[in-house]
Amino acid sequence: MLAVFDRTVAKCPEGLRNMDSGPGEKGVGGVASLVDHFSATREGAVTIRLGSSGAVAYTAEKQNLLLPRLFAAVDDIYCLFQGHIENIAHLKQQYGLNKTANEVIIVIEAYRSLRDRGPYPADKVVRDLNGKFAFILFDCSAKSTFIAADADGSVPFYWGTDSGSHLVLSDDVDVIKKGCGKSFAPFPKGCFFTTSGGLQSFEHPLNEVKLMPRVDSQGEVCGATYEIDAQTKKESSMPRVGSAANWSSHY
Repeated sequence: MLAVFDRTVAKCPEGLRNMDSGPGEKGVGGVASLVDHFSATREGAVTIRLGSSGAVAYTAEKQNLLLPRLFAAVDDIYCLFQGHIENIAHLKQQYGLNKTANEVIIVIEAYRSLRDRGPYPADKVVRDLNGKFAFILFDCSAKSTFIAADADGSVPFYWGTDSGSHLVLSDDVDVIKKGCGKSFAPFPKGCFFTTSGGLQSFEHPLNEVKLMPRVDSQGEVCGATYEIDAQTKKESSMPRVGSAANWSSHY
Protein backbone atom coordinates (compact mmCIF):
# COMPACT_ATOMS: atom_id res chain seq x y z
CA MET A 1 0.00 0.00 0.00
CA LEU A 2 1.05 3.58 -0.63
CA ALA A 3 -0.14 7.03 0.40
CA VAL A 4 1.33 10.38 -0.58
CA PHE A 5 -0.07 13.46 1.15
CA ASP A 6 0.47 17.13 0.53
CA ARG A 7 1.98 19.04 3.46
CA THR A 8 -1.27 21.03 3.83
CA VAL A 9 -3.04 17.90 5.09
CA ALA A 10 -0.13 15.98 6.65
CA LYS A 11 2.85 18.02 7.72
CA CYS A 12 6.08 16.07 7.85
CA PRO A 13 7.25 15.55 11.46
CA GLU A 14 10.38 17.35 12.56
CA GLY A 15 13.57 15.44 11.88
CA LEU A 16 12.21 12.97 9.34
CA ARG A 17 13.84 14.84 6.46
CA ASN A 18 17.51 14.22 5.73
CA MET A 19 18.80 17.46 4.22
CA ASP A 20 21.48 15.58 2.24
CA SER A 21 18.94 13.26 0.62
CA GLY A 22 17.72 13.72 -2.94
CA PRO A 23 14.26 12.93 -4.33
CA GLY A 24 14.85 9.21 -4.07
CA GLU A 25 17.16 6.38 -5.04
CA LYS A 26 16.28 6.74 -8.71
CA GLY A 27 14.83 10.21 -8.80
CA VAL A 28 11.21 9.18 -8.22
CA GLY A 29 9.62 12.04 -6.28
CA GLY A 30 6.31 13.88 -6.13
CA VAL A 31 2.76 12.55 -5.88
CA ALA A 32 2.22 11.74 -9.55
CA SER A 33 5.65 10.22 -10.19
CA LEU A 34 5.66 7.95 -7.17
CA VAL A 35 2.07 6.76 -7.59
CA ASP A 36 2.61 6.16 -11.31
CA HIS A 37 5.75 4.15 -10.54
CA PHE A 38 3.83 2.09 -7.96
CA SER A 39 1.01 1.37 -10.42
CA ALA A 40 3.37 0.49 -13.26
CA THR A 41 5.40 -2.01 -11.23
CA ARG A 42 2.58 -3.82 -9.39
CA GLU A 43 0.02 -6.03 -11.05
CA GLY A 44 -3.59 -5.05 -10.36
CA ALA A 45 -2.69 -1.82 -8.58
CA VAL A 46 -5.60 0.53 -7.85
CA THR A 47 -5.00 4.26 -7.47
CA ILE A 48 -7.27 6.88 -5.92
CA ARG A 49 -6.39 10.50 -6.60
CA LEU A 50 -7.29 12.91 -3.80
CA GLY A 51 -6.96 16.14 -5.76
CA SER A 52 -4.45 18.56 -4.30
CA SER A 53 -4.35 16.54 -1.06
CA GLY A 54 -2.43 13.62 -2.59
CA ALA A 55 -3.20 10.03 -3.58
CA VAL A 56 -3.45 6.49 -2.23
CA ALA A 57 -2.77 3.18 -3.99
CA TYR A 58 -2.86 -0.49 -3.15
CA THR A 59 -2.51 -3.96 -4.63
CA ALA A 60 -3.10 -7.52 -3.48
CA GLU A 61 0.13 -8.59 -5.17
CA LYS A 62 2.65 -10.40 -2.94
CA GLN A 63 0.69 -9.85 0.22
CA ASN A 64 1.01 -11.87 3.43
CA LEU A 65 -2.19 -13.91 3.69
CA LEU A 66 -1.98 -13.73 7.49
CA LEU A 67 -1.75 -9.91 7.30
CA PRO A 68 -3.92 -9.08 4.28
CA ARG A 69 -4.31 -5.64 2.73
CA LEU A 70 -7.82 -4.19 2.68
CA PHE A 71 -9.31 -1.05 1.19
CA ALA A 72 -12.66 0.70 1.63
CA ALA A 73 -14.28 4.05 0.90
CA VAL A 74 -17.29 5.30 2.86
CA ASP A 75 -18.74 8.82 2.51
CA ASP A 76 -15.50 10.35 1.17
CA ILE A 77 -13.41 8.56 3.79
CA TYR A 78 -10.71 6.35 2.25
CA CYS A 79 -8.84 3.76 4.27
CA LEU A 80 -5.99 1.35 3.58
CA PHE A 81 -5.57 -1.37 6.20
CA GLN A 82 -3.09 -4.19 6.56
CA GLY A 83 -3.19 -6.86 9.23
CA HIS A 84 -5.71 -8.60 11.42
CA ILE A 85 -7.85 -7.48 14.39
CA GLU A 86 -8.47 -10.17 17.00
CA ASN A 87 -11.40 -8.59 18.85
CA ILE A 88 -13.35 -7.91 15.67
CA ALA A 89 -16.63 -9.37 16.99
CA HIS A 90 -16.58 -7.08 20.03
CA LEU A 91 -15.81 -4.01 17.91
CA LYS A 92 -18.64 -4.80 15.48
CA GLN A 93 -21.01 -4.78 18.43
CA GLN A 94 -19.44 -1.65 19.92
CA TYR A 95 -19.87 0.34 16.71
CA GLY A 96 -23.20 -1.18 15.70
CA LEU A 97 -21.88 -2.84 12.54
CA ASN A 98 -23.29 -5.87 10.76
CA LYS A 99 -21.67 -9.29 10.69
CA THR A 100 -20.06 -8.75 7.28
CA ALA A 101 -17.99 -5.75 8.41
CA ASN A 102 -14.25 -6.34 8.21
CA GLU A 103 -11.26 -4.60 9.77
CA VAL A 104 -11.08 -1.67 7.37
CA ILE A 105 -14.79 -0.88 7.89
CA ILE A 106 -14.26 -0.99 11.66
CA VAL A 107 -11.39 1.54 11.39
CA ILE A 108 -13.57 3.88 9.31
CA GLU A 109 -16.46 3.62 11.78
CA ALA A 110 -14.09 4.15 14.71
CA TYR A 111 -12.81 7.30 13.01
CA ARG A 112 -16.36 8.53 12.32
CA SER A 113 -17.25 8.03 15.98
CA LEU A 114 -14.16 9.98 16.96
CA ARG A 115 -14.97 12.78 14.50
CA ASP A 116 -18.72 13.06 15.01
CA ARG A 117 -19.63 11.73 18.44
CA GLY A 118 -16.86 13.00 20.73
CA PRO A 119 -15.52 13.76 23.19
CA TYR A 120 -13.70 10.44 22.99
CA PRO A 121 -9.91 10.11 23.28
CA ALA A 122 -8.24 9.15 20.00
CA ASP A 123 -5.64 7.09 21.86
CA LYS A 124 -8.41 4.88 23.26
CA VAL A 125 -9.93 4.40 19.80
CA VAL A 126 -6.65 2.94 18.55
CA ARG A 127 -5.87 1.11 21.79
CA ASP A 128 -9.20 -0.73 21.47
CA LEU A 129 -7.89 -2.41 18.29
CA ASN A 130 -6.31 -5.65 19.51
CA GLY A 131 -4.17 -7.28 16.87
CA LYS A 132 -1.50 -6.78 14.24
CA PHE A 133 -2.17 -3.79 12.04
CA ALA A 134 -1.18 -0.63 10.25
CA PHE A 135 -3.66 1.70 8.58
CA ILE A 136 -3.85 4.93 6.61
CA LEU A 137 -7.12 6.87 6.58
CA PHE A 138 -7.96 10.10 4.76
CA ASP A 139 -11.16 12.09 5.23
CA CYS A 140 -11.73 14.18 2.09
CA SER A 141 -14.45 16.34 3.66
CA ALA A 142 -12.32 17.33 6.65
CA LYS A 143 -8.96 17.16 4.82
CA SER A 144 -7.70 15.04 7.69
CA THR A 145 -5.44 12.03 8.05
CA PHE A 146 -5.55 9.30 10.70
CA ILE A 147 -2.60 6.86 10.60
CA ALA A 148 -1.50 4.21 13.09
CA ALA A 149 0.56 1.08 13.71
CA ASP A 150 0.19 -1.54 16.44
CA ALA A 151 2.31 -1.59 19.56
CA ASP A 152 4.58 -4.41 18.37
CA GLY A 153 5.26 -3.14 14.85
CA SER A 154 3.89 -6.44 13.52
CA VAL A 155 3.18 -5.05 10.03
CA PRO A 156 6.07 -3.58 7.99
CA PHE A 157 5.20 0.12 7.79
CA TYR A 158 7.36 3.09 6.85
CA TRP A 159 7.02 6.81 6.43
CA GLY A 160 9.20 9.48 4.87
CA THR A 161 9.22 12.78 3.04
CA ASP A 162 10.16 13.54 -0.55
CA SER A 163 11.85 16.59 -2.05
CA GLY A 164 8.49 18.37 -2.25
CA SER A 165 7.80 17.85 1.49
CA HIS A 166 5.02 15.34 0.79
CA LEU A 167 4.46 12.77 3.52
CA VAL A 168 4.90 9.27 2.05
CA LEU A 169 3.71 6.05 3.73
CA SER A 170 4.02 2.45 2.57
CA ASP A 171 4.41 -1.14 3.72
CA ASP A 172 7.18 -1.53 1.11
CA VAL A 173 10.55 -0.11 2.10
CA ASP A 174 11.72 -0.07 -1.53
CA VAL A 175 8.84 2.24 -2.47
CA ILE A 176 9.77 4.57 0.38
CA LYS A 177 13.43 4.63 -0.67
CA LYS A 178 12.54 5.44 -4.28
CA GLY A 179 10.40 8.37 -3.21
CA CYS A 180 12.27 9.66 -0.19
CA GLY A 181 15.93 8.65 -0.49
CA LYS A 182 17.28 8.57 3.06
CA SER A 183 14.50 10.73 4.49
CA PHE A 184 12.46 7.85 5.90
CA ALA A 185 12.10 5.61 8.95
CA PRO A 186 9.87 2.85 10.27
CA PHE A 187 6.56 4.27 11.48
CA PRO A 188 6.76 4.43 15.31
CA LYS A 189 5.28 1.40 17.07
CA GLY A 190 2.30 2.06 19.30
CA CYS A 191 1.72 5.50 17.80
CA PHE A 192 -0.80 7.32 15.66
CA PHE A 193 -0.57 10.44 13.52
CA THR A 194 -3.33 12.95 12.73
CA THR A 195 -3.46 16.15 10.75
CA SER A 196 -4.47 18.22 13.78
CA GLY A 197 -2.46 16.49 16.51
CA GLY A 198 0.67 15.23 14.79
CA LEU A 199 2.44 12.15 16.17
CA GLN A 200 1.20 10.75 19.49
CA SER A 201 1.48 7.53 21.45
CA PHE A 202 -1.68 5.54 22.12
CA GLU A 203 0.20 3.24 24.50
CA HIS A 204 1.42 6.15 26.65
CA PRO A 205 -0.95 9.02 25.79
CA LEU A 206 0.27 11.26 28.62
CA ASN A 207 3.89 11.20 27.47
CA GLU A 208 5.50 13.24 24.72
CA VAL A 209 7.12 11.51 21.73
CA LYS A 210 10.73 12.60 21.28
CA LEU A 211 12.90 12.61 18.17
CA MET A 212 15.98 10.39 17.95
CA PRO A 213 18.40 10.60 14.97
CA ARG A 214 18.39 7.41 12.90
CA VAL A 215 21.74 6.06 11.69
CA ASP A 216 22.02 3.59 8.79
CA SER A 217 24.45 0.66 8.43
CA GLN A 218 27.10 3.03 6.96
CA GLY A 219 26.92 5.26 10.02
CA GLU A 220 25.10 8.08 8.19
CA VAL A 221 22.14 9.94 9.64
CA CYS A 222 19.01 9.08 7.64
CA GLY A 223 15.82 10.55 9.01
CA ALA A 224 14.73 9.96 12.57
CA THR A 225 12.99 7.53 14.86
CA TYR A 226 10.61 8.56 17.61
CA GLU A 227 10.51 7.24 21.16
CA ILE A 228 8.38 7.82 24.21
CA ASP A 229 9.82 10.45 26.54
CA ALA A 230 9.14 8.98 29.97
CA GLN A 231 10.27 12.22 31.64
CA THR A 232 7.85 14.56 29.86
CA LYS A 233 4.13 14.61 30.55
CA LYS A 234 1.53 16.36 28.41
CA GLU A 235 -1.21 18.55 29.80
CA SER A 236 -4.65 17.14 29.17
CA SER A 237 -6.67 19.29 26.77
CA MET A 238 -9.79 17.12 26.67
CA PRO A 239 -12.91 19.34 26.86
CA ARG A 240 -15.68 18.70 29.37
CA VAL A 241 -18.67 16.66 28.27
CA GLY A 242 -21.16 19.12 26.86
CA SER A 243 -18.45 21.59 25.92
CA ALA A 244 -19.00 23.62 22.80
CA ALA A 245 -15.46 22.79 21.71
CA ASN A 246 -15.23 20.80 18.48
CA TRP A 247 -13.58 17.62 19.70
CA SER A 248 -12.92 16.41 16.17
CA SER A 249 -10.39 19.21 15.71
CA HIS A 250 -8.42 18.08 18.77
CA TYR A 251 -7.94 14.37 18.18
